[in-house]
Amino acid sequence: MRVFHGSNVKIESIDLAKSGSFKDFGKGFYVTNIQKHAIKRAIQTAEDFGGKPIVSELEYSENYIINANLQIKKFDKHTAEWVNFVIMNRNKNIKHPAHSFDIVEGPIANDKMVVQIERYQKGKISIDELIERLTYIEPTHQICFCTAESLYALEFIEDSEQHFAIEDITDSIVEAIITDFSVEEEKAMNMFFTSSLYEKFANADTMLWKKSWQEIYEMLKEELKT
Repeated sequence: MRVFHGSNVKIESIDLAKSGSFKDFGKGFYVTNIQKHAIKRAIQTAEDFGGKPIVSELEYSENYIINANLQIKKFDKHTAEWVNFVIMNRNKNIKHPAHSFDIVEGPIANDKMVVQIERYQKGKISIDELIERLTYIEPTHQICFCTAESLYALEFIEDSEQHFAIEDITDSIVEAIITDFSVEEEKAMNMFFTSSLYEKFANADTMLWKKSWQEIYEMLKEELKT
């Protein structure tokens, strides 16, 4: 399975010690199979901590996890079990890690979950209401690799013609936006990375990355006009 990780730095290797705690599925390295979500995450991380949005592509070997006999937990949809699992992992008053799974996969809880969970715990809303309020309108997906053993199921996809072409074209377009629109670098990056064009451009299947940066930039300017 092709998966993506959004960040503000290029990741050469995965260090679980640098992973944040108290997330939906606990401390670990998170990826998604929805590329546009990784792009949004990269943009937000760059805005919060500096740097520039970078999306890493990885191959997730599901055959490896079977052969290695890893402990997997998968939530196919939002359920009461999923809610309670997320609450447990975000609880700072218990011992962590709160579970013993190597890999956890499932949907993402939305950003308003803290307030909604408090309302649920105080008995102000039911579990069904909580699930509804924590569910994004559009599909979401995340996989958390929680242990060092689980990381062997991941392999970075890099040093490819596409990888370098996307980096070079992106740098050229950002520079052009800064000049033509008289904006700061952060604004220029946001204009490009949040465009619908970028989503298509970053998708290898569209083959847009084989075009010149000038062609891509002209397409972007047409989108910006609207």
